[in-house]
Amino acid sequence: MRFSSSPLPLAILSYLPSLPTSAAEPEKKGKCQANTDISLKWHAPAQTKINSLSSAINGTGIYGFIFNSSQSPPDTNYNWCNMPHINPTTYVRPDSSYKLAYVEIIHRHHKRTPYADNTFPHETYPWDCSDEGLFYGGRPLNPSGNDSASTYWDVYTSPSNPLAPAGFNGTCQFPQITRGGLDDSHQHGADLFAVYSSLLNFLHSTYDPEQTTFRVTNNVITSQVASMLVAGMYPSLASTLIPLQIQSASIDSLEPAYPCSAADALSSRYGVGSTNPTWTAHLSASTSLKKRLDKISGVNPNATNWSQSWDHYFDNLSSRLCHQKPLPCSATNPENCVTQEMANSVFRLGEWEYDFLYRSARQSLEFSKSSFGIWIAELADNLRSATEGERDGLARYGRRSSF
Repeated sequence: MRFSSSPLPLAILSYLPSLPTSAAEPEKKGKCQANTDISLKWHAPAQTKINSLSSAINGTGIYGFIFNSSQSPPDTNYNWCNMPHINPTTYVRPDSSYKLAYVEIIHRHHKRTPYADNTFPHETYPWDCSDEGLFYGGRPLNPSGNDSASTYWDVYTSPSNPLAPAGFNGTCQFPQITRGGLDDSHQHGADLFAVYSSLLNFLHSTYDPEQTTFRVTNNVITSQVASMLVAGMYPSLASTLIPLQIQSASIDSLEPAYPCSAADALSSRYGVGSTNPTWTAHLSASTSLKKRLDKISGVNPNATNWSQSWDHYFDNLSSRLCHQKPLPCSATNPENCVTQEMANSVFRLGEWEYDFLYRSARQSLEFSKSSFGIWIAELADNLRSATEGERDGLARYGRRSSF
């Protein structure tokens, strides 16, 4: 979970009604009458355990959500470790009066190592990723030229280098999609093809770049997911050159890093680091848990980033459990360890924070409009083009909504 990322994964399906036409009223393809009763104002969400601070502080478990494996039945409860996505078991078809005209899928990455700034000052065991390769390189195109080798990073530690890496020792990058995350990405692609080609006959049986496009952010983990997802959808494309659309880092609408004073002002009034009474109340109510975890992790109790939200502990602990790694113990007192109950409390608090920032707070709608407005405009333009018959097919967007 990283609060700089997009709020939630989405799936946008555009179904156009297939209605009979008459000579008196010719068909107007894709033209829909606006519903003037729709309110564009924020409205309070339904009250659930997730957005109940009492439940986050005093509850038990994690609402049946799965945090310890990415392998679960496709119709099971929410699995944090595996990006939720459509599959033939769960897909619900609308009635025959509708025809699928356009699909745009926006999803987060699959399971990964934690971000480096979410690791403890001294991790007590290593994390190795020698069962995969992260490929980086370049190749002359348009026109083609000399061939290039398929080069990948092989992390190592020099015996002559006296410095120890921060966080985990081992052969991983922090972050990177792990071997399990790569396999889950491949299955994700296979499931998408099973629905949109095999079940619905919407996609062509072979890759058509005019029908299907893929987009990633400037965060490399989205490209790592895309490389496996594409091959899962179209096995014949393995080891084939496939373009991934990407915007310049300074204007990337999927992972906004451009300045927006309106969004910054809103966030400072209710979000991470603010003095909003609701936000500070949840931090005060969880002080005892924070003290226990700081003592185990070795994190400075006064470290600002670790004290303003539960984001860091959430990422650290959930990444371990998703890969069946043990919960951490103190480097100075191996008997003092994070318990599953403590981890569950962190996860409940993290879910509460995410809901508050992007849904329950009154400012959340205006914040999302300000911070993600460009991407929303792009999405609206794509859907308008589809309803007007100017765009067909499926656009897929890889992204870093880093839960």
